[in-house]
Amino acid sequence: MPATPSLRHVVLFAFKADASQDAIDTVVTDFAQLPAEIPGIAAYEWGTNVSPEGLNNGFTHCFTLTFMSDADRDGYLVHPAHQRFVSTLGGALERSLVVDYWTRS
Repeated sequence: MPATPSLRHVVLFAFKADASQDAIDTVVTDFAQLPAEIPGIAAYEWGTNVSPEGLNNGFTHCFTLTFMSDADRDGYLVHPAHQRFVSTLGGALERSLVVDYWTRS
């Protein structure tokens, strides 16, 4: 029996060269608080790049959120807690990349 598809929201962060470790740690901590504040986030995980290929193009941190519907993801995007979080990133974040996809098996 095929697994029920879920919507993955993948966020990659590249931090500014002068971003302090404390600033980066704050971003990680603040991101991790969103699942408790925003309904619809079915799962959350994160990690840092460990690929030996050297193809990460400066992106060091990956965050993956799982949603069960487009509506859940869309609600997350406009939720005040998410908007607050995004507004705090300017000091440390150089750039981000976001990819959403429905899982297939």
